[in-house]
Amino acid sequence: MGTKKPKSDLLPGTLDMLVLKTLTRGHLHGYAIAQLIQQLSDDLLQVEEGSLYPALQRLELNGWIEGNWGLSANNRRARFYQLTPEGRKQLNVETSRYRQVTGAI
Repeated sequence: MGTKKPKSDLLPGTLDMLVLKTLTRGHLHGYAIAQLIQQLSDDLLQVEEGSLYPALQRLELNGWIEGNWGLSANNRRARFYQLTPEGRKQLNVETSRYRQVTGAI
């Protein structure tokens, strides 16, 4: 049997903040967003497709990100997302709220 890293439970709303923060690095497609979150967290945070894509749709409907179709590095059609000015404002709100909650804990 191999060793398995413990699953991390995220605070509600944290996924939105993670996606918004990740998109401050530039426009990325969904798979790249999930991979970057996993890499930057040293594999502690893993975002599953079943959570990521509904979150991307929700963020886009809220006007916090904008998606456009393009070609990925391996020439596959993919939807690339970028942060909007409203998304940057929301990221500041989410970050502030997260700091309050973690400070209280």
